[in-house]
Amino acid sequence: MSPVARMPESSGGSREKILDVAESLFARRGFAGVGLREIAQAVGLGKSSLFHHFDGKAQLYLVVLGRVLGRIEGRLGGALASEGTAMQRLDRWIEALIDAFAETPPSARLLLRGLVEDEQLPPEAEALPEFAAVNDTLDRILAGVYRLLVEGQRAGEIRTGSPPQMIQTLIGAVVYHFASGELGERVLGAPLLSAESVRERKAELVRLFHTGIAACPGPRQEDPS
Repeated sequence: MSPVARMPESSGGSREKILDVAESLFARRGFAGVGLREIAQAVGLGKSSLFHHFDGKAQLYLVVLGRVLGRIEGRLGGALASEGTAMQRLDRWIEALIDAFAETPPSARLLLRGLVEDEQLPPEAEALPEFAAVNDTLDRILAGVYRLLVEGQRAGEIRTGSPPQMIQTLIGAVVYHFASGELGERVLGAPLLSAESVRERKAELVRLFHTGIAACPGPRQEDPS
């Protein structure tokens, strides 16, 4: 196992450095596979210094997960609040989600581990305010795209069907891609995070959803000028 590089002192305050390192490590090995001592050493702190910022590993993990979801929510909110038809806003929602994962590569794998896999957090973690905050943010993200899909169905833009099933498909198509690592690059024959690959992923998913859920499948609708 290769050592984790220490974070440079210029990368921000200690708390942010801890979160950056923890995000990368938790994404690679999950909650159980990472120790506080390893995180502290990578940041250049003593293990005891972590407790100036976090009460324990469970709280740190939940803060990391909440930070990832907060970044995503910030991007998606703008897409939902923008003008245009439901399909136009869905296009922008998809593109914003892709941008969020492309800008912070560990986040997709972290979300797969933290939200899809059973990370076996200690039972007391559910009493932490960070646990509720993570679930609240996730609920807001899901509710936002759910409302958009229902709006599109009522307007006749989106075919009749189950919005929750559509959301499952959408999440899988976006999150898996950026969590796929070497397998994804083998399939693509190109780096996942190159500007060209990110552009192609956006175009592919917009085409997929215009074909799969639009009431009248066709080319992407352009924003009104």
